[in-house]
Amino acid sequence: MPANPTLPALRVGIGHDTHRLEPGGPLILGGITIPHDRQLVGHSDADVLLHAVTDAILGACSAGDIGEMFPDTDPSNQGRDSSKMVRLALEKVHSLGFRVVNADCIVFAQRPKLSLFKDRICLRIAELLQISPSQVGVKAKTGEGTGEIGTERVMMAQCVVLLCEA
Repeated sequence: MPANPTLPALRVGIGHDTHRLEPGGPLILGGITIPHDRQLVGHSDADVLLHAVTDAILGACSAGDIGEMFPDTDPSNQGRDSSKMVRLALEKVHSLGFRVVNADCIVFAQRPKLSLFKDRICLRIAELLQISPSQVGVKAKTGEGTGEIGTERVMMAQCVVLLCEA
């Protein structure tokens, strides 16, 4: 069925990521450095939130996922800055004729409490997505002391991104 020409083309993508936590620090989350006694572990810089944002962007434009674009089997991705992943995914979005309308993100972490950092995270994500901070939501949830999140074994993030025709 052809698209309705009177409606803008909208695309929604959802992203999710999980990384292990280990002693050490600092914590890199949402493109900022947060003082903490634990750090995320992964092939890249392990920024679980920016990985979820990247996956949401790629999913919204049917361009695969972060593992396809940045495979952990490629040595050039070792220690890669996740903000560069977001930028490359955004270039893909733009090349397909779309732009980001908004992003809504959730971080699942027992510690640290993120309320002091949410504004900076929001600003950084907005900068990376080339949108206003008012178009980015950042929420934080704990594991209430249960499960892998609550016992600080992992940190998870989810993100939903809306795209429209540029």
